[in-house]
Amino acid sequence: MNISDKDIAYIKSRGLTVDKVIAQIDTFEKEIPPVSLRSAASLHNGILRFSDHHQSELKKLYDSRLSTLETIKFVPASGAASRMFKELFRFLDSYDYEKESLNSYTNHEKADAIRLFLIGLEKFPFYDGVMEKVKQAYPNFETLSEGRQLYIFVEILLKEKGCNFGAYPKGLLPFHKYTRSTATAFEEHLYEAAGYNKNVKGDSKLHFTISEDHLTDFKDEFERIKKKVEEKTDTNFIITYSFQKPQTDTIAVTEDNQPFRLEDGTILFRPGGHGALIENLNDLDADIIYIKNIDNVVVRKYQEELTGYKKILAGKLIEIQDEVFRILNAIEQKPPSEHDLKDIKEFMVKQLNVRLPLDFDKFSEQYKLEFLKESLNRPIRVCGMVINEGEPGGGPFWIKQESGRTTLQIIETPQIDKRDRRQRDIMSTSTHFNPVDLVCGVRNYKGEKFNLLNFVDPDAGFITRKSVNGQTLKALELPGLWNGAMSNWISVFVEVPLTTFNPVKTVNDLLKSAHQVKLFT
Repeated sequence: MNISDKDIAYIKSRGLTVDKVIAQIDTFEKEIPPVSLRSAASLHNGILRFSDHHQSELKKLYDSRLSTLETIKFVPASGAASRMFKELFRFLDSYDYEKESLNSYTNHEKADAIRLFLIGLEKFPFYDGVMEKVKQAYPNFETLSEGRQLYIFVEILLKEKGCNFGAYPKGLLPFHKYTRSTATAFEEHLYEAAGYNKNVKGDSKLHFTISEDHLTDFKDEFERIKKKVEEKTDTNFIITYSFQKPQTDTIAVTEDNQPFRLEDGTILFRPGGHGALIENLNDLDADIIYIKNIDNVVVRKYQEELTGYKKILAGKLIEIQDEVFRILNAIEQKPPSEHDLKDIKEFMVKQLNVRLPLDFDKFSEQYKLEFLKESLNRPIRVCGMVINEGEPGGGPFWIKQESGRTTLQIIETPQIDKRDRRQRDIMSTSTHFNPVDLVCGVRNYKGEKFNLLNFVDPDAGFITRKSVNGQTLKALELPGLWNGAMSNWISVFVEVPLTTFNPVKTVNDLLKSAHQVKLFT
């Protein structure tokens, strides 16, 4: 590998070290082995389901403790809206309204998304705003053909000369249309947080990870809505922001694992994926940290139900922490009796999903204590899981680690060797899906904050292939925030209803009931 003095200076200017870059290239050469799935997690096999009574008790527990807790909501919000509008960009590139009628185009097999977009056009929260710009730019709009009208509408919606939504961060797009206003995903996160993430003083803290280019836009949006939202929710919102750190970028390489260079000879570094945000999460300190993606919001009539389930997950975290902290404090005072040890083992297996070594009972007393402390003194996450309905993304699986231990993890599809029939078969039996609905405890039994970077599995990333200027490159994705970055946390998975999972991955998702104040008639 040829690295010049100029390359070294550039690497250092990005906050990286040459050793780290060489280690990343070594990862490309050795490749990252796929995970070894043992089985899909399912109800009573890694996923808990609570009775109505237990749910009620967990909500009461959370409410009773809230006055003593410091909470914050962490929202990864740097995603651009361009992928959300992928089919609309394709429409602009492929449709010629002078040569083909819109009816003919939408009858094509691959035009389902455009057909649905057209059917629901007036239901989109941005419709009125776009139409205002359309009619300013095209006074004769009503006389044009239907095909040209839709083409103009989409062009004004996406392109810089119009609304430029194709370049917006997803969090600042109009998501919901109310009687007198529209609301962005950013605004809906504030309303949601007021339901469960508010202290006795009326303060609600939220932290958004965003692109630095959009900081002013987010701040302007908050100032625009601040008075209205705070008055409606009787809440004082404390908003902070951070950016993905440059030192978490990863080098791109060619097919033969040499640094990929741009036309000017500069080495290409790429963002390391959402796993890089473990650094941002590690900078926060609170008793409870909620994590939820920017696009997973609902119109306000559904928020009371959503708030209830958030409190259930947080109540479960408190319930688990109480017992973990009690055990660790007791162990510090004196070794557990045989009776106590039996109860601890049962708690770890049934509540914490810890698979004990088969020869645990043969361990010496000192080694048993070391094992218990090492297994229990970790960050804790309680994760909502929804029934799998074929959404792309990760799911809960039992995996076999290199050490031979079986652990419960959230696994993404690229981490699985789909060439292996047995692994494919296990993947196909998955019953639940990860909607990114996490409640995290990041302090230990002494009240000290964990260094979350100590609990990352560095081997849990994956390699993907991308194209830049027509050339193929290999890119390294860091262990995902809720995948390998939390691999060594205590993980508790809880079934939650599908009503809590309403992401907007494509523009047409905004037509679903969770995003419509008035439903289709």
